[in-house]
Amino acid sequence: MEVVRVLRNIFLRSFVVGACIGLVFAILTIGAWDVSMSFAIRFLHTDVATLTPMVLRFFSDLRFFLWFFLLTPGLALHWTLKAEAKRPR
Repeated sequence: MEVVRVLRNIFLRSFVVGACIGLVFAILTIGAWDVSMSFAIRFLHTDVATLTPMVLRFFSDLRFFLWFFLLTPGLALHWTLKAEAKRPR
């Protein structure tokens, strides 16, 4: 039972850390959009029409990973631990 508790804590804390990092990425991306776009366009030899979907795809993939790979198993383990704690011995 202790292993499940540790796994739950790892998943939930990983979700919190990932959400914070995603928020920082979003703030930095929005705040420095003009500067970063001009740098990326010159560095990657592309245009805004190509780069914008890549940025949106990054944030979509990050959201998918945080929700389905970290939060969902963490909540499932949390629910399991709560059910086991309520079960009479």
